[in-house]
Amino acid sequence: MKTITLGLIDDHSLFHEGIKSLLKRMTNVSLILEAVNGKDLLKQLSNVVPDIILLDLEMENMNEASTILKVQELYPDLKVIILTMHKEERMISYLMEIGTNGYLLKDTSENELETAIRCTYEKGFYFNPFVSETLLKGLKHKTDRPSIIGKDYHLTSRELEVLEGITQEYTTAEIAKQLFLSARTIEGHRKNLMGKLGVKNTAGLVVKAVKEKIISV
Repeated sequence: MKTITLGLIDDHSLFHEGIKSLLKRMTNVSLILEAVNGKDLLKQLSNVVPDIILLDLEMENMNEASTILKVQELYPDLKVIILTMHKEERMISYLMEIGTNGYLLKDTSENELETAIRCTYEKGFYFNPFVSETLLKGLKHKTDRPSIIGKDYHLTSRELEVLEGITQEYTTAEIAKQLFLSARTIEGHRKNLMGKLGVKNTAGLVVKAVKEKIISV
């Protein structure tokens, strides 16, 4: 199993050290970048880019949203998991829509943290039950128009099948097996879907599919 590399960005030393101690106990997980704010993060990313960053929502020196957008612009393959105490529906929906891959509360368990890291690495996103319920409730309230079944986006029947698999949190390999296709073909469909729906990553793809009622939930 490949080692998943991580970055940790948090300016609260006690919490920072606590997360570090948890990460050290995880198999095939390596912390290779530590930063105290967004500016520090962007500076360090010029030298080393992890697979995933764990990002504190309340950094003082750089707005967290602008940090996420800048990271996406410079490092589109880098995944972002938010760590926060904020439970506001509007904040969760906004951060997911701009391309955050996961959202965890700071009182999350060690097991969930590890699950979130591995799921984000393997599937591109992690929505726990709290976030899923909050996110879907918010998205459902944004539009009451009927399902467009992909017509507005000119999705093919195969792309809809792949999108369905993605929203059900199947991995690329699992979707490929279900559809009797190669993993490379599934990844090609995933990229086409992101282009057609105008999103930057798999998490954004799921959010857009639900928001636009392309996929029913």
